[in-house]
Parts: sequence; C-alpha cells; structure tokens
Amino acid sequence: MARGDGLLNHDLLPEDKGPQDACGVFGVWAPGEEVAKLSFFGLYALQHRGQESAGIAVSDGDGIVVYKDMGLVSQVFTEGALESLRGHVAIGHTRYSTTGSSVWENAQPTFRATATGSIALAHNGNLTNTGDLTRLVEQRRDTGELALEGMAAAPRATNDTDLVTALIAGHPDRTVEASALEVLPHLQGAFSFVFMDESTLYAARDAQGIRPLVLGRLERGWVVASETAALDIVGASVVREIEPGELIAIDEDGLRSQTFAEAKRKGCLFEYVYLARPDTTINGMNVHGVRVDVGKQLAREAPAEADLVIPVPESGTPAAIGYSQESGITYAQGLVKNSYVGRTFIQPSQTIRQLGIRLKLNPLREVIEGKRLVVVDDSIVRGNTQRALVRMLREAGAAEVHVRISSPPVKWPCFYGIDFASRAELIANGLAVDEIRASIGADSLGYVSLEGLVLATQIPMDDLCRACFDGVYPVPIPEPALAGKHALEAAGTLVDIDELLVRGGGAHDALERP
Repeated sequence: MARGDGLLNHDLLPEDKGPQDACGVFGVWAPGEEVAKLSFFGLYALQHRGQESAGIAVSDGDGIVVYKDMGLVSQVFTEGALESLRGHVAIGHTRYSTTGSSVWENAQPTFRATATGSIALAHNGNLTNTGDLTRLVEQRRDTGELALEGMAAAPRATNDTDLVTALIAGHPDRTVEASALEVLPHLQGAFSFVFMDESTLYAARDAQGIRPLVLGRLERGWVVASETAALDIVGASVVREIEPGELIAIDEDGLRSQTFAEAKRKGCLFEYVYLARPDTTINGMNVHGVRVDVGKQLAREAPAEADLVIPVPESGTPAAIGYSQESGITYAQGLVKNSYVGRTFIQPSQTIRQLGIRLKLNPLREVIEGKRLVVVDDSIVRGNTQRALVRMLREAGAAEVHVRISSPPVKWPCFYGIDFASRAELIANGLAVDEIRASIGADSLGYVSLEGLVLATQIPMDDLCRACFDGVYPVPIPEPALAGKHALEAAGTLVDIDELLVRGGGAHDALERP
C-alpha cells in the first residue's frame, strides 16, 4: 500500500483534543550495530510524544540517507526499509506539529547539504524567535555568509527545525560542530536537538532545559533520547541528562562536551503531569512515583466521600493509585480504554462521532453502578472530554461523580512544544472551579494546587517552567501574529530545493543518497 502522499492523519475526536505531546528524538552512534533498528525501537518507545510522522537518518561515513513518512513508527518502517538503512550513526524523530502543518514536507529529520558533506537534524520543542531566525537566514544568504543554493525557490518545509538546519548547514568555511556552536546561542525557546553529519552524532539542549534529553551508553556505542524509557528498550544504561546549554559530539575519538549558554533551569512541569512515560526518569525523579505522590497530595487537598476511586486511563492511573492510598477509598478499574484508537487515516462517520468518548473509553457498569465515584484525570483543557465522561458514567449507573485533577487549572497556552488549545478555548480561563464543575456536570471538582504539584516533584519551584498554570513564561514569547504554529507558512519561509529526501512506501521505496 502506498504511503507518503501528503495525507494527514485525523484525530477521531478533534473537538475533544486535549494537550498534544511534544516530539520524540533519538540518536545513536554505534559502529557494528544495526543503528536503524535501534532507532526504530527507540522511536517506538517515544511514540506517545508524536503520532503524525516518523523518520530516521543513517550514515555509513560516506553519506546520509533520510527515510521519513506520515504515520506511526510501525506504519512508516518495514523490515526491508530498516535493513537497507545501514551505517554506524543514526537519528530518529516522531512528530506532533507545533510549528508548521502536519505534512510530509515538515516531517523530520530535516536534511541539508553542507560545504563538506551534509547534516540531518531532529527537534523536540518550539522556538519562539522564528521571525528573527528567518530574517537572519535571508540576511546571511544575501551577504554571502550562507551558501544556500536555490533558496529563492518555492517553499517546502515551513518549520523552525528547517531554519536551524539551514543556519548550521550554510557556513561554507565551518564544520558542523563549529557552525552549531555559533548558531545555538541565537535560538530562543525550547529545543532538544539530535543531529548528525556523516561521521558524528550531536545533541544540544536549550539553556533552560525545558524539554528532556538524556545520554545513554551501549556496550559498543552511545545513545541520546528524549526519555530514559527509550534507552531501556534498546538496552542502553543511563549516563546522565544532557545539561541545559550543552552541546555534545560523539565520534571515533569519543564524547566531547561544550557549553554554548549559561544554564537557567526551567524544566517543563507538564512532563511530570502527562507528557512523559511513567517509566521514565527526569531530573532523577521517576515519573510514575511523582504521579502517585501527586495523587496523595490531591487526596489531602481535595477529599471526597466516595465508594471507589477510578482513573481515566492511562495517564490518570498513577494519581488515582495515590489518591486511593492516601484516602483509604478502594481503587478500581471502572473504565476500559481501547488502546488502538488514537490516530488513523480514517475519518469517523457522523454516527460514530456522536458516540464521542466511547470510541476511546467504555465504562464497566458492573463495577460502577450505584457507586459514588472519585474519577481521577491528569488535566482539563476544553472540558469536552470530562463532560462526556461524566455523562457516560451517570448513564452507566454511577450514583455520584466527583472529578479530581492531578494538575492545577490550565489557563495559559504553551509556546515551548505542547499544543494546548488557544487561551480563549481553555475552560479554566475565565471560569471559577465551581463554574467548571457545573459545566462538566460533576457533583464536585477538585484540582491539586500548583504548590502541591511542585512539592511532589521534589524540584524547586524556580527550576520549573509552570507557564501553562501561572502564565510566567521563562523565555520571551513572540508577538501574537508570530505565535501560531502556521506563522512560517504565512511568512513564506524560504528553503533549499537541493534537499533530497526519501519517502517511504509506494513509488518512493528506492533509497537514494543525497
């Protein structure tokens, strides 16, 4: 079956879309290993961070091959495709679009030729100064500082990742490493990069360390990934986090580290609430353990008289366990999740759409009928999902429904790599807690406090980005006209037509070297 024709994946329930994940990045330098397959399984572990497209770039020392397509990791890559991607260094990416549309041209890794070879780059995060970077590309192109053939051609990629790739690739008299050290200090916002040339794996993290990035060790090589869970799945041991403001390079001479910016730690608090896998460790804290502790704190701050505590699976499960342990109320599985519903190429019919949340969750009537329920979820964004959930539980016979949320009210949008609704769409913006309770139809509603959530992470408040909860943005945010995910498309960002990438599937199965 042919893929790669620019088809978009569709959410089954776009009107109920909650916080969408950032992206997942993975890199490996391992001579003698099947680096493409290691990357595939690393991306498989990071699938939760992005389900729109996936890609892997591989080099054998002579040239880079990039294979990418729309869809899930398992849809994009076949055994044959992975077998043909041979080399000793590779990077991979799973995408959820936060800058630029969800189209094949914006799938990653990006690729560009350099004066001495080529570069491929994958990005987790979101830059806030893309307007300035676009002007910098054009300025350096016009003055001859950037050697970008064909930059005046029709645009293809419209994302911040391609801008960064252009800036690093375009210096005619610098190595990729030297160019990166010059470019990285110009970038504002959140970024965790993995990138490569023909022989070297690189990784870099913004000065605030907003998005996670970790370093791992293989018996015969090194691995870099968004989460420690991806290291686990490929058999790598965790070495440490990539430090904020750090660039590392790994080649046959080993690992070297350089600092390009002073660290000002502001790790994303929402990673602990929802984004990261529960089996991941961030800043020395196991995410599952943090979520259980948040549930305990939630029980102390927002108690309820009830018969059962049930989670909204899967992200609400650890907090529900903690709530049950602290409150003494029996824990039960009252909702069954269809794990295979999420993103698909098939748009649901109107009849199916009207079933709403039942596509993803179905109640266990025998468990909840006649019971007073505490229902624990990770967040409320628009409120549509919780409204449908409360209605469904009442129809299944619940006597009372008390909703408890293991994060504070989300009142502000994220500009650092999470696609929340706009501020106007956020239900907590302008409504008091009791008004939200009435809107979703619950008997009671309680959120954990910001102080309680931070306490559970055991990380100082000042070392965390809490902007979606308190509106305090650690990195300046752009003007409203430049803040949207399609801003670069509106601006007509220029790209290099010499970029040569390989789509997966159909007529594009033949792999070519750029």
